[in-house]
Amino acid sequence: MDAVAPGLAGFPGATGVTRLQVYDWPASDGVAGGSPHLHTASAEGYVVLGGRGAVQTLSGDGFAEHRLAEGDLVWFTPGTVHRLVNEGDLDLLAVMQNAGLPEAGDAVLTFPPEVLADPDAYARAATLPPLDAGEARVVAAARVRRDLAMEGYLSLVDRVRAEGPEALRGLYSAAARLVAGRTADWQQRWRDGAAAQTAATKAQLDALAAGDGTHLSASAVRRRDAAPPPRRYGMCGRLHVWG
Repeated sequence: MDAVAPGLAGFPGATGVTRLQVYDWPASDGVAGGSPHLHTASAEGYVVLGGRGAVQTLSGDGFAEHRLAEGDLVWFTPGTVHRLVNEGDLDLLAVMQNAGLPEAGDAVLTFPPEVLADPDAYARAATLPPLDAGEARVVAAARVRRDLAMEGYLSLVDRVRAEGPEALRGLYSAAARLVAGRTADWQQRWRDGAAAQTAATKAQLDALAAGDGTHLSASAVRRRDAAPPPRRYGMCGRLHVWG
């Protein structure tokens, strides 16, 4: 039964965890927060560690705002456009389905339609300078990126309020086109992560049903230290990343 152990080498459930300190930069609507975006193949959850704020969402349920305070837990499925709002030191633990996919480009920002329709323009708008370019330059670029995403987002909010969730179809089509070329890599990440863990659990359950606990002898403790500073600038805030 030792063969099932490697499938459990990743973080439980093949998830990823990141500490997220949400940006306090005011946007064009006077509200401080991050860059609105959606994930094309991964659900996301927030555990609120401290501070207060909200997450605004556009989904099949229309527009909503979900209040966030210490101890709250909220999660949403792929395709949910989300914008984090910081009303005072909002600090989250973000838990991502399919660890590795978000880092491999699973997210699509809500840029205006003309940017979403041009892969080269999208890449230029979405990519930040490297950290060694200097913090001031990275911060400036992150704010420009956030503001461009807000431009598309605020238009989407108006359309969803007027037309309902059908107004998101254009964004979804554009997002699928933008990520289509990445899916071969994503499929391999899924096979090595979530699929492998599911297969390992099935094998363990089958063994236990037969009264075989041999796989328990492969028990182990693993640790992953946080990446050294400086912290990365993510879509919604400063990131404390493990691994």
